[in-house]
Amino acid sequence: TLPCAAGARGRAMAPWRTLRRALVPPLCRAFPGRGCHLAPERGAECREAAPSRVSRFCPPRKSCHDWIGPPDKYSNLRPVHFYIPEDESPSEQKLRELRQETQEWNQQFWANQNLTFRKEKEEFIHSRLQAKGLGLTAETGQKATLNAEEMADFYKEFLSKNFQKHMHYNRDWYKRNFAITFFMGKVALERIWSKLRLKQKKTSD
Repeated sequence: TLPCAAGARGRAMAPWRTLRRALVPPLCRAFPGRGCHLAPERGAECREAAPSRVSRFCPPRKSCHDWIGPPDKYSNLRPVHFYIPEDESPSEQKLRELRQETQEWNQQFWANQNLTFRKEKEEFIHSRLQAKGLGLTAETGQKATLNAEEMADFYKEFLSKNFQKHMHYNRDWYKRNFAITFFMGKVALERIWSKLRLKQKKTSD
């Protein structure tokens, strides 16, 4: 898959992997007092939960923190399960919903992009092998492949063809990130103001 490539493919797709590694941390960064926990790679699945567009992973029921689940098999992104406190303020709720919606948007984009990548890669390999008069299976019985130089043509073409799509994605991502950052600042200020009022109340008493 796209983020797990090696060799020439890894070099060609390095900018994509770098961008994707930068996507999840801003979404899962915990606020003071909330914390953020990393789920185990295996197990800890919530079998009774309904299928989700992002992940079936469920954190412990009594957890009071955000949890980062195992990588999704389609997008390779780690889903974040956001803790919902009982005293959640309107601003905190708005922030959480923005982060959740952005996470689902990222999940959908990368799942579709990876699917397209794999499909077009197979078609490219098949067409090149046919042009050489070769089949999909080598004489050894293993799946026939192309060398790094030949595959570099595909990676270059794929990146060029999806350049505009990636530009639109980056633009929308920055818009969403600015909105999330704005509400993070608003929530932080509200919490500071709440602590100050509580401190003044205790002092006056």
